[in-house]
Amino acid sequence: MIGILRPDFQYGSIQDIPVEDLLSNGIKGLLLDLDNTISPWNETSLTGEVIDWFKKIKIQGIKACIISNNRHPDRVSAVADVLDILYVYQAAKPRKKAFLKGLKTLELKKSEAAVVGDQLFTDVLGGNRIGMMTILLPPIDEREFAGTKVLRFMEKIVGRKVKYTRKLAKSSDGLARL
Repeated sequence: MIGILRPDFQYGSIQDIPVEDLLSNGIKGLLLDLDNTISPWNETSLTGEVIDWFKKIKIQGIKACIISNNRHPDRVSAVADVLDILYVYQAAKPRKKAFLKGLKTLELKKSEAAVVGDQLFTDVLGGNRIGMMTILLPPIDEREFAGTKVLRFMEKIVGRKVKYTRKLAKSSDGLARL
């Protein structure tokens, strides 16, 4: 697998990301993908577990900002409002500008934030291009935008597997962590 497509961490879902791991790595903010990372594609519904996880990171002082390629601000803002977080829509990931705008929104340096998403060619590639920590999650749902389906095929070609993650180890609960 090409190094720039390797995430630093992989977890089974957003709520599986331990806040302690973020804090111990100096993370003060998260740039998060929306579709199939926080909520199913093209939906505004959120699970109670996801809402609780966002409350947990907020209590610990970790800021969050949705970075979405979605062109509809109403949908992105609907989710951001429920979670009481900031957002950037029409981000054009994996372009560097998208992530830099998110960092500016959070008022953080790239060393203080991590990118969380479900796609190698948008979230991981974009975050790695500017030197941020990257966290890859599996997609929440199989339903996706047509363009994303093409990228999923490309992910299979380059080998989207846990064994390619840098600094990866199994914890006692079986989750992939540093």
